[in-house]
Parts: sequence; C-alpha cells; structure tokens
Amino acid sequence: MNRFRCYSCMAMLALVLVAAAAGDAQSTPPSDYAITHAKIFTLAGMPIEDGTVVIHDGKIAAVGADVSIPAGAQVIDAQGLQVYPGLFDSVTQMGLSEIGAVIATVDTTETGTFNPDVVAATAVLPSSAHIPVTRAAGITEVIAAPASGGFDSSAASNLVGGQASAIYLSGWTIEDMLINKRAAMVVGWPGVETRSFDFATFSMKEKPFSDAKKEYDKQVNELADYVEQARHYAQALQNPTATNFKRDVKLEAMAPVIRGELPLLVFADQAREIRDAVEFCDKQKLKMILAGGTEAWKVKDLLRSKGVPVILRPTLAEPPEEDDAYDRLLTQPEELRAADVKFAFGSFDNSFSRRLGQEAANAVAHGLPYEEALKAVTLYPAQIFGLDGQLGTLEAGKTANLIVTNGDPLDVTTDVRYLFIKGQLTPTDNKHKALYEKYMNRPKTAH
Repeated sequence: MNRFRCYSCMAMLALVLVAAAAGDAQSTPPSDYAITHAKIFTLAGMPIEDGTVVIHDGKIAAVGADVSIPAGAQVIDAQGLQVYPGLFDSVTQMGLSEIGAVIATVDTTETGTFNPDVVAATAVLPSSAHIPVTRAAGITEVIAAPASGGFDSSAASNLVGGQASAIYLSGWTIEDMLINKRAAMVVGWPGVETRSFDFATFSMKEKPFSDAKKEYDKQVNELADYVEQARHYAQALQNPTATNFKRDVKLEAMAPVIRGELPLLVFADQAREIRDAVEFCDKQKLKMILAGGTEAWKVKDLLRSKGVPVILRPTLAEPPEEDDAYDRLLTQPEELRAADVKFAFGSFDNSFSRRLGQEAANAVAHGLPYEEALKAVTLYPAQIFGLDGQLGTLEAGKTANLIVTNGDPLDVTTDVRYLFIKGQLTPTDNKHKALYEKYMNRPKTAH
C-alpha cells in the first residue's frame, strides 16, 4: 500500500512538472519583435519617417526604412507613433529609498566619513513601487547613487559615500537589473557652512566665516590624506613581494579610482566648491563627474578645459541665491552647451524621477536646442558613465531599451504606448495608474 502510494505520488509529481514546463514554455515571452511603420528617432542620425526596429535576444538587430521582418517575430504596428531610446536618469536613489519619512525603508547612507566599499546595488529593492511608476514615464535605466540626498532622503555627511550602480528598471533580482555594479564613486564635497539649523531652538545659528573655512579645509585635507592612503595601498596591491601587508576592504575599493578606472561622482553646487573639487581631482589625477552644479555656469571655462561633465539638478527649482534671476537654473543648460561642457539631467530623487523629461523640456523653453535636451536624457548620460556602447541610441547591436510613444517624450502629455527593457516588452502598469483608474471608475452616488 505504501509502495503504491509512493509510485502514485511520483507519477503525480511527474505530471505536475510536465504541466509546469509546458506552462513555462507557453508563457515564455518572445525574443523577437518588429516595430513597424514608426517614426524613429535613433539619435545616431536623421529621424526615419517610416521605419522598422527589429529586436532579437534583447538587442537591436536592425533599424531602418527597409528592414526585413524575421519569421516568428511579434509585430507591433506603430503607425502614427514614434520610437525613441529609453530615457536615462543620471542620479537617483532608485530602490534605495521607499518612503522618506519612514527610516526603515531608507537605505541610502552608511555611518562614517569614508565608505568606498558600500555598493548601491547590494541595497536596491527590485520590488520598489517607485520603479514601475518611473519606467511608465519612459525611463528605462538609472544611476542609483548612495549618499546623494534628494527629495526622498536628506543629504549625507559622508565624504566618500560609496559606489553608484547603473541599473535597468526591470528585473526580479538585482542581478537581472544590473548594467554596471560599479559606475562611479560618490564623493560629497564639503561646503563652507556659515549657517546651520539648531533643532533645540528651531532657529538658524550663525558661524563666523573663519571658523567655517577652517572646518572646510580640515575636511578637504582629510579627503586628500585618504586618497594618499588609497594610492599607497593600490601600489602595495601591485607588489606581490610586499611584507606586512594587511588587507583593508575600504582602501581596496578605492584602488580602481586611483588607477583611473572608476570616476568620482562629486556632489558640489557652489562655484567655490566646484572649483576646489576640479582642482583637487586634477592634482590627484582622478576622473571627475560633477553632480549638482547649481553654479556650474560660473566656472564653465574651467569645466571645459578639464573635460569635466556635469549632471544637473532639476531645472524647476527656486534660484540658488535671493538676488539670482528667476530663470537662473532654466538658462544654465544652454550656457553650458554654448561653452562646450558635456552635461546630462538628473532627478536626484525617486518621487519625481518620472518628471525627468519635463525638466529637460523646461531648458528647451529657455534656449537649449531640442535635440540637445533629448540627448541629455538619453545619449549623454550613457557617454558620461561609459555605457554608450550599450545604450543611448537606436543602433544595431545595442541593448534594446526603447520606448514607443504617441508624441514627444519630453512633453508631459505624451503617453508611452510600448516599453522595452533588455528587448522585452515591459508593462507600464503601476500604483499611480491603478489608483487613477480606481477613482475614475468610482460609482456615482445619488445626492
């Protein structure tokens, strides 16, 4: 009897496994797609008025006006629609912060001044509700940066906050989402702070400039000393005969920075801070990307001469100084472009990452050429982080991260009709959409 039951259980298990395998085979998404009759903005050349994009195994197999459609491909008729590369948000806390007011859901910073061994990807939550909301706006990849401040998390006091990660906005696990686990090392450049908020009295406290400057110089010297320690450690790593060598995971994480393999993503806003940071990195022979750059326009010639690209904060923000023009941040992108400074736009948070395209559009209304604005949220971020071999344009061989829209992706009224990440048709369903539909369909009640 027991043996019969055992055989029966084994037979049932076999049937279940076969059925599951058959179900998986039926539910496996196709690997080939053909988007036809669309206006295609490749950003690698002139737009194609009536073109086709063929996707195969996660890559763009072909794009053009006269492209053969492979047998078995799922065809999407995009007549009247447009195709663009997916948008790229250059600085976020995506997956690192869920609800800013609930500390248990925030994992953006670590304690301590130097945390180069911290890697953003290890803390990213793939099931974050921010991710589907963001990708529904046409954003297919982001930089998740620790210790970067923003609307969803307060700025950190770390000098070296950790390593930013480039991730796709789709995947069950962080391994599925990874583009580059180590995209840049985050540095929070210190500022000369003469005012601080006193929580005991709920008022601002003033500090003499001389005291604030001494504190600033002390922090810059600490950073210089740490870089020098890392340089000696990196040299020791390359010397197999070194004696009394003690491993230090923090200094070891700095070695790629010292070797010029990993850029510093330096957060600085004031002109004095930016100038000091650029000169510091130049002296130390470190690659630098400026993040923030509220007053980058004041040092644009220095940025151009040193080849330092800029990730700009949102354009729709109040002027940095009370005597600045109301459109100071709106006109800065065109000033940087005219000065031949490479730049991209970043949201610097999660909640408003979905408005990345509109931040770029605001700059268009204040002088920035449209194509430059579009590239500043697609191609230029990929170039700045060394990912333009994979992303940023619609060309054969590149990862198929693209959007099919009913209009300009920088326009807030445009809808994303189809979204592809790594060549897979990705849903645009999200919490915002679900709540919108729920309350739009609320039954009418009698008054």
